[in-house]
Amino acid sequence: MSTGKRNLSTLDMRSIPLIALNFNVRKRLGLFLNPRNTVASDWMSVAENMGFSYLEIKNYEDCQNPTRKILEDWQSRSSEATVGKLLSILDDVQRKDVVEDLRNLIEEDCRLYLERQKEPPIQVPEVTSCIPRTSERHAITLEDDPEGGKPELFDAFICYCQSDFDFVREMIQQLEQKDCRLKLCIFERNVLPGSCVWTITSELIEMRCKRMVVVISDEYLDSDACDFQTKFALSLSPGARSKRLIPVIYKSMKKPFPSILRFLTVCDYTRPCTQSWFWARLAKALSLP
Repeated sequence: MSTGKRNLSTLDMRSIPLIALNFNVRKRLGLFLNPRNTVASDWMSVAENMGFSYLEIKNYEDCQNPTRKILEDWQSRSSEATVGKLLSILDDVQRKDVVEDLRNLIEEDCRLYLERQKEPPIQVPEVTSCIPRTSERHAITLEDDPEGGKPELFDAFICYCQSDFDFVREMIQQLEQKDCRLKLCIFERNVLPGSCVWTITSELIEMRCKRMVVVISDEYLDSDACDFQTKFALSLSPGARSKRLIPVIYKSMKKPFPSILRFLTVCDYTRPCTQSWFWARLAKALSLP
């Protein structure tokens, strides 16, 4: 090993946040911990040591990848969510085999994370992360000028999964076709086919829409597209952090509300006492400058 490269024994792992671990490490953790095991500890033992309650752990059983989910939620809600703490938990539940197998990958992730922290920031408040650099972003919606004119703008991007489209249709009727006269960005309706979904989505959320409405449901929690859209909006550059996210719940849920959005005020349609002013309240939030 070169002199400039540190290993796990010399790194202060408790000072390195869990975000340092990339997708590959998290995937391999899931391969070890997701299977229910009567001999070795699984993800449930890890979640218990992270501080999750019995009810939370029971709800995570419905997740396709519970290990990934508990890592994400633990990372978002606990200041103790560090690489060192995770390794300590794995040691406490007698899963040293996991640590040994992933040692080199964890070391590399931590080293790269520390190197990135030394790099000067490339963004300033006046700069956004989504300046169009290719022609693909010039004509992406039905009303865009293909000759490069003024792009179509919206009051809000609607983040939803297909099973919730009936409620989105009601949202269109209430917010676009009545006195509100708001303009919503519905991906399947407004976006032209043939472009890269992730590129176009990021362009719409950051550059074209003032707000983002997130329709929360059990199905939303299992949607990779919704997960990407929500996390992208929450991780925008300093110049775009004034963008307001509005979580909306329209039906009862079996799974826990996403912890990444718990700090936001929710617009709840499931409460009969608030339904009479639900649409007016949502319209007012979307109409703010």
